[in-house]
Amino acid sequence: MMHNNAGRQIRAEDAQQAEDQASTASAPAAHEAPCDVSDNASHFASPDPRVTDFPRRRPHADRNAAEQDRKSKPMWKWTALLAIAVVVAWYATRDAGSPPAAVAGASVAPLELAAMDVAVVEPRVLTRLLPLSGSIAPFVQALVKSKVSGEVEQVTVREGQNVEAGQIIARIDARNLQAQYDRELAAVEKARADLELAQLNRDKNRTLLEQKFISRNTFEQTESAYAASLASYKLAQAQARVAQINLEDALVRAPFSGTIARRMVHPGENASTDSPIVSIVDLRQMVLEAALPAADIPSVRIGQKARFTVSGFGARQFEGEVQRINPVTTDGSRAIAVYIAVPNEDGALKGGMFAQGELVLDATQPVLAVAQRAVREEAGGKYVYILRDGQIVRTSVTLGSSIDGASYVEVRGGLSAGDRVILVEIGDDKVGMRAVVRDPTAPATPFTPTPAADT
Repeated sequence: MMHNNAGRQIRAEDAQQAEDQASTASAPAAHEAPCDVSDNASHFASPDPRVTDFPRRRPHADRNAAEQDRKSKPMWKWTALLAIAVVVAWYATRDAGSPPAAVAGASVAPLELAAMDVAVVEPRVLTRLLPLSGSIAPFVQALVKSKVSGEVEQVTVREGQNVEAGQIIARIDARNLQAQYDRELAAVEKARADLELAQLNRDKNRTLLEQKFISRNTFEQTESAYAASLASYKLAQAQARVAQINLEDALVRAPFSGTIARRMVHPGENASTDSPIVSIVDLRQMVLEAALPAADIPSVRIGQKARFTVSGFGARQFEGEVQRINPVTTDGSRAIAVYIAVPNEDGALKGGMFAQGELVLDATQPVLAVAQRAVREEAGGKYVYILRDGQIVRTSVTLGSSIDGASYVEVRGGLSAGDRVILVEIGDDKVGMRAVVRDPTAPATPFTPTPAADT
């Protein structure tokens, strides 16, 4: 059926071409025939065998032209698609010949990081710390008071002066005390004489008793008188010693080696018994009294180490050791006082200074550790950003044991000693970028982009 249709279509086209050729051949004859304008109507009304009618397009010819137009449209579409493919191929070839992204990005300024934003992976002792604060006081201190009454004759020391144990720091008028002592010494001498006489009478009466010249009752009276004289002598000696002590107490001496913290009397003032003279402290051993929450006390033990700083000493750290733990909470609070002994051989710390630091509750052996701030988590995995050959690299890490509250965590894989990790959050969009650590002491240098190579 398709072959028959095609045959009929070819024959119709051949007939149309024959008619067109015939019309073309008869056209010159029509132009040669005389024709008057006034006779146009009659000319066209009465056909002349020498004149051929003007050729007109037939309906089937119109259908052929439309069919040819439909056939030509797909050709234009394919031509347009081919042109687009050529353009795309040209751009692809052009991009392939362009420089790599790393070279093209040479003109992009590197990411600047502050020194505090980068940390070095190194072996550390992981510790769990408990913040603490409190006042520092001398472990040994005393308020020296007068033991006798009298006028203060001399005070030999002032505040801040170092003294040795036994050194005289004040003198009190001792004239009355000296008189009392002399009187007691005289009483001792009298008692000694009475004792000697009583002893002599006892010895004589014993001999007379043996010869039966006196009765036993008389001898016993002599023996009793001797015992009384002996007791009186001992009493006189004791009273003399008391007088001597009072006389010696008129000289106020330092009870231990230390530093005068306060002088409370001046020469000419009248001092009574128990009147304070000076305050003395020993700065070689200090104690830090810190109030800790009762909930943390179960983790505190005798002997734990403490590290703290004191205002005015900059970054200098002092160390101490837990010496005592108060068994009850402080009145009006739920805190318990912990006393930390602090060596102070150089005397740098003074009483009343305020300390801030931390108590080391737990500690491990040195292990490779990374700051907790640098560790990120995604889909259950841990990773960090590191600086490697001047570029930001994201790397997965395997973490080990950690201590609650510690600022570092053990690293068992993914990092090596000396790696520099980034502590701040930069995002994955910065991975692969160049980065530099800014030196805080160096002046800022403007960035000059590198011109890209011609392509």
